[in-house]
Amino acid sequence: MSGGGSARLFAALDPPVEVGRELLRWARWALRGAGERGPRLLEPESMHVTLMFLGERPFEEIDALGGALRAAAEGARVCELQTGAPIWLPPRRPRALAVEVHDEQGELASLQRDLAKALCAVAGFAVPRRFRAHLTLARARSAPAAHEALPPTPALRFTAEEVVLYRSHLEARAARYERVAAAPLAG
Repeated sequence: MSGGGSARLFAALDPPVEVGRELLRWARWALRGAGERGPRLLEPESMHVTLMFLGERPFEEIDALGGALRAAAEGARVCELQTGAPIWLPPRRPRALAVEVHDEQGELASLQRDLAKALCAVAGFAVPRRFRAHLTLARARSAPAAHEALPPTPALRFTAEEVVLYRSHLEARAARYERVAAAPLAG
């Protein structure tokens, strides 16, 4: 890709669609009293564990970022993940309902750290210090009126076998995600 524009990019892991569907069912139930002005639920295909948000990057960087993603994936292992508690993010002015993602073996944290280093080297900025693994299920225009206790999420396990570089297209109703590079994780 070339030609002087920019693309909004991020690297992520995708849960299986069945996991997304189960979480969507849970979110519909958990938010059942929110009404039309409540958070907008995401479709299962739009759910992902963001490893690194890159923001707007020049089109000319996409090939190099894809190469960095593939290089980081070569040394990474498949991640065995499980869902955790529901959370509102960000903590101060929450606008997203999410579910924590846990990784008992530490493979996810290792992948995220190595991937962030590789991508930041190409993009030319400092590696972020914080990483909180989660799956976003719903987005709100404003912070929820009250932080009522949410019911427990279903205990789901899934395997992440591929890391993806996405381009995010912000549209009126929802964001649309385009895969621009992907790499399998080692066994």
